[in-house]
Amino acid sequence: MNHWWFVTVAYLVVALGTGGLAAVSWWAMRRAEATADALGKRA
Repeated sequence: MNHWWFVTVAYLVVALGTGGLAAVSWWAMRRAEATADALGKRA
């Protein structure tokens, strides 16, 4: 039984999950920075 298809798919799932998590984290960081800048300009 060839197991390389499973290994390839597992690496693909991990890579996509890591990329997705990084993208969501980056988006949240940008949003938090924008909020902090708005609060700083408000005072």
